[in-house]
Amino acid sequence: MPDVHVVWDGLPFWCELKVSKGNAVNISPHQIAWNAAYWARGGSNFFLVKSLSSRELLLFGGDQGGALVQGGLSAAQGSRFANPAALFAGLRPLLVARCPAAPRAV
Repeated sequence: MPDVHVVWDGLPFWCELKVSKGNAVNISPHQIAWNAAYWARGGSNFFLVKSLSSRELLLFGGDQGGALVQGGLSAAQGSRFANPAALFAGLRPLLVARCPAAPRAV
């Protein structure tokens, strides 16, 4: 089970929190399996990685665990954010896309 469960303005999601000194990300086989299965069934879950070298926040869908382990940050498909405000601004459209019945921003 991921580190954090959040319900933000009616949009529920899980986040697996990681820190990376370089390109590699340490994710266990259990974490990969849980996140991939949850994502495949329509859940909203992400790997949120803090890059110590670039100081960026990197967000990857729950289906990207295998790519993160095999090829690191440069191999997985994700989004880069300079700060938490940018992360949350970019996260909302991803959550709405994963859950079309979710409440819209007012």
